[in-house]
Formats: sequence, C-alpha cells, structure tokens
Amino acid sequence: MEKTIKVGILRETKNPPDRRVPLTPPQIVALEDLYPFTEFYVQPGDVRCYSDEEFGYLNIPLREDLGDCDILMGIKEVNKQTFLPGKTYLFFAHVGKKQPHNREMFREMAERKITLIDYEYLIDDKGQRVVAFGQYAGIIGAYNALRARGIKTNKFNLKPAHQCRDLNEMWAGLRLIELKPGLKILITGTGRVAHGASETLCVANIAQVKPLDFLTRDFDVPVFCLIGPEHYVRHKDGLKFDFTHFKKYPGEYRSVFDPFTKVTDILIAGHYWDPRSPEFFTKEEMKRPEFRISVIADISCDINGPIPSTLRASTIGDPFYGYNPQLEIEEPAFSRTDNITVMSVDNLPGELPRDTSHDFGMQLIQNVLHDLLSHNENKMINKATILKEGRLTPDFKYLSAYLEGDI
Repeated sequence: MEKTIKVGILRETKNPPDRRVPLTPPQIVALEDLYPFTEFYVQPGDVRCYSDEEFGYLNIPLREDLGDCDILMGIKEVNKQTFLPGKTYLFFAHVGKKQPHNREMFREMAERKITLIDYEYLIDDKGQRVVAFGQYAGIIGAYNALRARGIKTNKFNLKPAHQCRDLNEMWAGLRLIELKPGLKILITGTGRVAHGASETLCVANIAQVKPLDFLTRDFDVPVFCLIGPEHYVRHKDGLKFDFTHFKKYPGEYRSVFDPFTKVTDILIAGHYWDPRSPEFFTKEEMKRPEFRISVIADISCDINGPIPSTLRASTIGDPFYGYNPQLEIEEPAFSRTDNITVMSVDNLPGELPRDTSHDFGMQLIQNVLHDLLSHNENKMINKATILKEGRLTPDFKYLSAYLEGDI
C-alpha cells in the first residue's frame, strides 16, 4: 500500500500577513481526488482571502498542530520560531540573493534539518519560472497607475483594487473611465509583469503603438507602448544589441532612455533590473522642464535602483507618495501639482488575493505537484531545493558564508 502523504497549508506569519494561499479550497479537493494517498490540513487563520469556513465547508480539516505533516506550504517567509524539524517547506524564502533580513530564518531552517523548496527557483528548461505572481503584479500595477492619474487630474475615481471583490469588478470599473486623448503610457519589460500591465491597459481601451511611433507621433486617442532593453540601452562601444550579452554584461551598456522621458505621461516599470545595469535616468534629468513623466508606477520596486524617485516601497493601504524632483525628497501624495506621483507597492498581487491564489495554485498543480506528491524524481524541483535536510544543495553552495553568518 502506498504511504499517505500529509500536506499542511501554513498560516502566514510574516507581518503584515499575506492574504494569499498556495492552494484554494476547491483545488485541494481536486488534488485529493487525483491523489488518494494525499491528505491536506489547513492551519486556522483569520486574515486569509479564503476563510476557515470555506475550507471547512469542503471537509478540509482545520488543524493548529501540523506536526505529522510531511510537506508544509505557504506564501511568504515563515516565522523562525514556528519551524518544525525535518519537514519539507515550500514558500518564497527570499534568501537566494543573501537578503540580510532573512538570514536568521535561514539559519534556523538549517539547524532544524529542514528541506526548503523555493517557488522562485522552479524554472523550466527554457529558463522560465513555472509558478509566479508576476502577471498579476503587472495587472494591478497598471491599474494603480491609472488610478493615480485619475486622482492627480481629478477626472475620475477608481476604487482601490483591494476593495474590489475580484478582478472582474476591478476591470468593470476600469472600462467606465475616460482618458485624455493623446495620453502616452510607457511600459518597460518583456516578461509576465509587462504583459500583465498591457492586459489592463487594453481593458481600458488604450491602443498599443510601436516604439518609433510612440516617440515621434501625436495621437488623438490614449496610447501605450511596451519596450524591452533593446530600446533603452546601447552598448558603450556601439556593438549591435544582443540580449544574451546584455544579461551577462549589463555594465557594458549605457542608457538611451532620455527621449522617452520627453513624450511619456505615465511610466509603468515592469522590467528586471541588474544592479550592474545603467540607470534609466538621473535625478538631474528629472529636474529638466522637458521631463514629462508625471506618474511612475514602479512595479519592479528597485530601491536605489534605475528610477531615482523610488525611495521606498509603499503599501497596499497607502500606495502613493509624491516625489519633488527639485528638492529630491518625498512629499505627501498629490500635495503639489508639479510633483511626480510614485506607486511602489512591492506586494501588488496581494490586492486581489482570491484571483492570484487561484492562478498560483493552478500553476503548482500543472507544473509541480504531480511529481512532488508521487515521489517522482524531478530535476526542476531538485534545482529549486536550497536546503536538503538542513544542508545546502550544490546549486546553492554560494550561500555558505551567508548561512554561517560570515557576511
């Protein structure tokens, strides 16, 4: 007889707590049907987007003590005091870049001989992440950019995304707004985030145009443009742009973003940025009269990164602040008409937790859970395993000094 696998859904312990879940109640029921030797248990919680009652209604047991579970799943970092020795954990650990604030948590996991599978490193043969919230970050980030525009111009008032029941309600409100003819919106990036942002702008009936037209033409309708690094950097020695080379040697490139600053009203930053890459523009360039950008939705939220006005991460409850380019300081949102409105929420998918949880759970089911629950050897899961019974796996040996506290 096959051994029963017990899976526990953790209560989120990071503060402020995240409302998302890795699997929704209907998805858990479907998984138990597909894998009869798997049992799911849910740790009670009062902030989840799916209530305890919704799990209980589908006969999914609620249990405070998950000590007899083999696998424990959550979303964000776990309170180190709650770790159960010898278990397998799946969550976004945020330790792969040697993040200082998570080192003590990481050390505790090693000491308790825990196996850590990090969602962030579940990557297919093409180098693409198979479970991620990026698309929804883009969808909601672009919505917030338009919401900021409505407040700034006093032309329309969109409900905050987190006050909407779901994505359908958010988009229904978006379809009612009217934007100024000729408004120009620029999206940076070519991945999930950027395409999610494009999806929202299309719902708002904003036409997409090509980069050259965006730079050189005026329009009688609102438009947006999506650009990748081939449009905003050049090799310092004039070599032809090559994306693989840029990813490997970003320090060899310089920014040519300046022409976009003179024609763009709203900037939605959805790119991946390497610290070795050039800045998009400087604080001095933001002081120029021809700098036209009035709203910056920095979904990437690289503090002290390529966009100087991203001074900090903002929050879902208070998403906007003003950036005074002349004084180079933060001021209250919408307090001065000449200020640039900044949105830099770093957990945007948390605004629509039911939709994002469903989408995330489907990605797990389609790409990960079959092999995990069937005890099948899986190269992708192995490469996403940072700790195996408390020891660093070969791909993550570079974290040894970080783990030991030497850096």
